[in-house]
Amino acid sequence: MERNEQKINDTWDLSSLSVSDEAFLRDLKKLEKRIKEIKALKGTIGKDSDSFHNALCLLRDILRELERLSSYAFLKYSVDSTNATVMKNAGLYEEVENKISEALSFFDPELMAIEDEKINAYLKERRNREFVRYVKKSRRFKEHILSEKEERLLSLYSPVGSSFQDTFQDMNNIDLDFGEINGEKLTHSNYTKFIRDENEDIRREAYTKLYAAYERNRHTLARIYSGSVKNDIFRARARGYKSSLDKALFPDRIPQAVYLNLIEEVHKAFPLLHRYYQMKARSQGKEKIMHYDVYLSLEKDVKVNYSYDEAVSIISDTVKVLGEDYRTTLVDGLTKERWVDRYNNRGKRSGAFSAGGYTGKPYIMMNYEDAVLDSVYTLIHEGGHSMHTYYSVRNNPFMSYNYTIFEAEVASTFNESLLTDHLIKNSDDKVRKYIVAKHLDDIVATLFRQTMFAEYELIVHEDAQKGVPLTIDYLRSTYRKLLDEYFGEAVGMLDVSDLEALRIPHFYTAFYTYKYATGISAALALSEKVLGGGEKERNDYLAFLKSGGSEYPINALKKAGVDMSRPEPVRSATKHFEGMLDLFESLNQN
Repeated sequence: MERNEQKINDTWDLSSLSVSDEAFLRDLKKLEKRIKEIKALKGTIGKDSDSFHNALCLLRDILRELERLSSYAFLKYSVDSTNATVMKNAGLYEEVENKISEALSFFDPELMAIEDEKINAYLKERRNREFVRYVKKSRRFKEHILSEKEERLLSLYSPVGSSFQDTFQDMNNIDLDFGEINGEKLTHSNYTKFIRDENEDIRREAYTKLYAAYERNRHTLARIYSGSVKNDIFRARARGYKSSLDKALFPDRIPQAVYLNLIEEVHKAFPLLHRYYQMKARSQGKEKIMHYDVYLSLEKDVKVNYSYDEAVSIISDTVKVLGEDYRTTLVDGLTKERWVDRYNNRGKRSGAFSAGGYTGKPYIMMNYEDAVLDSVYTLIHEGGHSMHTYYSVRNNPFMSYNYTIFEAEVASTFNESLLTDHLIKNSDDKVRKYIVAKHLDDIVATLFRQTMFAEYELIVHEDAQKGVPLTIDYLRSTYRKLLDEYFGEAVGMLDVSDLEALRIPHFYTAFYTYKYATGISAALALSEKVLGGGEKERNDYLAFLKSGGSEYPINALKKAGVDMSRPEPVRSATKHFEGMLDLFESLNQN
């Protein structure tokens, strides 16, 4: 449908961000005028207590307004990208944001230059209480903040550094031609449909045509990714980090042991992963399957038809374990509060996301489909993010409310775990079998596959730092070795299979994928604690949601009951995976 054909109650209510496009533009102009106030701060931040307080208040107000206007422009564009006005407004916002970013380039160096004794005295003042966490977290970067002139140069270089990702995205999403399948143009969106088709010929054709496009452009794609890795290394060295991994982990204060433990524990679980692929081969009546066969589920899809309102009802029952406040807030948000933009329309982006900020509602974008069970999972997943934001906003000041991606993936995957448990307990054998199969697929996709990506990134960045040329042959051979290790003997690879190394968008946000794997590990451990525990376990988890950005993620999760600095959570997740394998086999025998 067209955007204007959507029913009003099926769309989100953005009035908590801005009442109209005209109001948005007026507020954007007001914000741009405040750049003069920012520039007037230069050289004054550490002058005295009043100057320090006033500077932080201005920064808070500017950043909060930026977030509000950014959310409005982004959300409008996400559901109506063909609208010329929406596109123009998004561009106007970006211009103002860049100007403010450049104007603020002096702020961090000046904040870092204040003597410890003086800044500690400032932070003891009652009026500065809301800034304590922000300032302390910021000053951790002291040794990595450069001079004002150097910071300005890095700010000016930023668009150049991001050009590798932009170039890849344009090539990947626009320029690559994957051909057609049965008269339908093959795209990233419908590739998922074809690779899961019951007809093996269609799966093979989709796979080979997709990778043929990457093979034709392999040298260019390798050069783009090589440039991205070099950019990661440059940024790390420019700021005095030991490595690009060290730089990526530093903001969240994540020990490298977390990253390394994840890879080590997943390697130990290879026999379980290989058993899973052997089960897949048997389910397809084969001794060995090919790489294009692995996305077929262990169990054929069951026919369901849950309307949006029925999905909300299922979610309501699922989250009762988290208490009445959580349940009613989420249900009201998904319905009468209009957090959610529910259905697809022309110009709306694919997929789903939660995008909440300090101002406004914790919005969710969906493309809900009644006949797809995954839609229920997606809705409760994004609902987990939104409730995380909801509690964080209400329990923290603006400057320390925003939680990390490391924590975010816990809240969403936790909700999915609750839904899986609910459906397994309240479904007939046919649906139960399908849910277990889906859960196994999700664990493989989130824990094992993302760890493989994380291991690949680590190898490539470490070799690049040693001066190893990142040629196409190097990238392919490195990735091929990992494919063989992770998939085992039950899965055969094609000559082009290692070209997958060239098509993963997350590789352009270095050392990001591991957070999915640690997230599901923490979520599985915490959901088992809450489901098997009582009021204390529930309150510990809710306290984690409420902590927002007031704690570093390892500490926040530790208080909730899981210590991600140790290998046990990942080990527990692989043990859970083994239990699900056993359950599926037992259901198969009935």
